[in-house]
Amino acid sequence: MAKTTKRITDDWLVIVNPNAGRKKGEKDWFNINELLNESGLAFESVFTTHKEHAIALTTRFIKKGYRNFLVVGGDGTLNEVINGIFFQKSIPTDEFLISMIPVGTGNDWCRMFHIPFKYTDAIALIKQNNTFIQDIGRVSYFNSTTLKRRYFINVAGMGYDAEVASKTNKDKERGKGGPFSYLKNLFTSLLFYKYSETEIIIDDLPEIYKNKTFSVSVGICKYNGGGMKQLPNAIPDDGLLDMTLIKKLGKLTVLKEVKNLYDGSFIQHPKVQTFQGKSFRIDSKPAIYLEVDGESLGHSPFTFEVIPSSLRVVTGMIPDQ
Repeated sequence: MAKTTKRITDDWLVIVNPNAGRKKGEKDWFNINELLNESGLAFESVFTTHKEHAIALTTRFIKKGYRNFLVVGGDGTLNEVINGIFFQKSIPTDEFLISMIPVGTGNDWCRMFHIPFKYTDAIALIKQNNTFIQDIGRVSYFNSTTLKRRYFINVAGMGYDAEVASKTNKDKERGKGGPFSYLKNLFTSLLFYKYSETEIIIDDLPEIYKNKTFSVSVGICKYNGGGMKQLPNAIPDDGLLDMTLIKKLGKLTVLKEVKNLYDGSFIQHPKVQTFQGKSFRIDSKPAIYLEVDGESLGHSPFTFEVIPSSLRVVTGMIPDQ
């Protein structure tokens, strides 16, 4: 019997997270669907129903011949779609095209690539088909004693950043998320947060950076936490990961520096260091926790790697260099 192959389609698979943005995905989908139909874009839509469902949906529709994926959701939904693409090994990842209509609360990846928050403009951008090939990050981490792996398109945060993200995600699960949830948790988490002793190795070089650490960010792009420029030097197609290390700071200093997170000027503080590399290894005592693209995961030790020029994305303009 002859082997059949799935027909490759130019249609878009629209993955909708109805819970994104405090159920904004569900509330606004009728309007977004109408706008997509009016634009003449050929698409099929599916809804997520639970955590990591977008990973399974992406994998399933890749097998059906889809190569174009449009996310109607937030950074977490986008992360799941990316993992669906990169976990499969049958199709080269640079054959896929990703776009987004942002309905989440952070939408930090969209800030980097100038994706409009207005639905009509975001759809018009897809029709223009201006694309950019970006790098992707991969992190290995632990859940208890089990080694796990996750891909990310934007930024991974550890230590204090992961603590704030975890509390913000719990707020979202209770329907209390929103633009100010991250800021609220940024301040309240300071009360009980404890510093850690970290060891960082860059590109397997012999030097070990040992510090009392407040927070670490590693990423492909610049923004995290709803517009904070935590990796201001990041370039998404330079084949390198960027790291920002914030050493032990007084709590009053942290509060004073929050405003400087939004323009990236906080990296000028003497307790902040920035690095670049193709890989980072991070260990800590006690263990610190991890978030990637806003999704809370496991704990240290971590290994980060970059996958250069591995995914095509729709962009509003060339990202800031």
